[in-house]
Amino acid sequence: MSRRRQVERNAARRSFAAALYAPPPAPLARAGRAHGTRVPGIDALRGAAICLMIVYHFSFDLRHFRVIGADFEHDPFWLGFRALIVASFMTLVGVSLVLADAAGTSRRKFWQRIALIAACALAATIGSYLVFPRTFIYFGILHCIAVASVLAWPLVRRPYLALALGLAVVAAGLVLTHPVFDQRPLSWLGFTTAKPRTEDYVPLAPWAGVVLLGIAIGHALVNARFRALASLSPAPRWLRWLGRHSLAVYMVHQPLLLGALWVLFGR
Repeated sequence: MSRRRQVERNAARRSFAAALYAPPPAPLARAGRAHGTRVPGIDALRGAAICLMIVYHFSFDLRHFRVIGADFEHDPFWLGFRALIVASFMTLVGVSLVLADAAGTSRRKFWQRIALIAACALAATIGSYLVFPRTFIYFGILHCIAVASVLAWPLVRRPYLALALGLAVVAAGLVLTHPVFDQRPLSWLGFTTAKPRTEDYVPLAPWAGVVLLGIAIGHALVNARFRALASLSPAPRWLRWLGRHSLAVYMVHQPLLLGALWVLFGR
């Protein structure tokens, strides 16, 4: 390797480290406290994740009504598609925690948001029990977001530690298993030997680790002034709207899809 190339590589590493671990820019923090912080690129990414989720759930509902015969439990395509969606949401949870902290979000607002997500998670459990009593959702993506957010919040200003712990949690969740975690009271932690019979399963390991990685990514984005997302700023307004109202969209889209399909195919 030439000396020039080595110098350039070292400079790139220092630049990335500075962007990742520097304190949040004061202008963003001041603007956030005064007016609330919205980042068009983040809203667009979350909106795109919502669109992918709707496609996945619509396909799942079509199978429920026996319109298609997709294998969501074993087909690598559908397994990978779902993993992409969950990873997108959980990463953006970590990024959003950084943005909330940079905007000066109070503890009261933080806990109000957690309470809202937890209430929606409970509603998802009740609704899924009415439709799928044998495989209802007891720890799905909303449950995981609520718990992981609480666990990750103390690390929102510690990107080094969040990065290290995030990698450890992801690795542990992918590698470690034990039959004791196959019991429902413990399965929400992860480490199961087989996926529980439930319509949505997003355990803390590895997914809480992805939230922690999102915190590290969030610091890099904030301190680089979101230049990496500049190309997403002109995203369609409807896509950014979906990203801004992702929780509401999540809560209403499945009842609407199931209701429409029941009218078409349920009789």
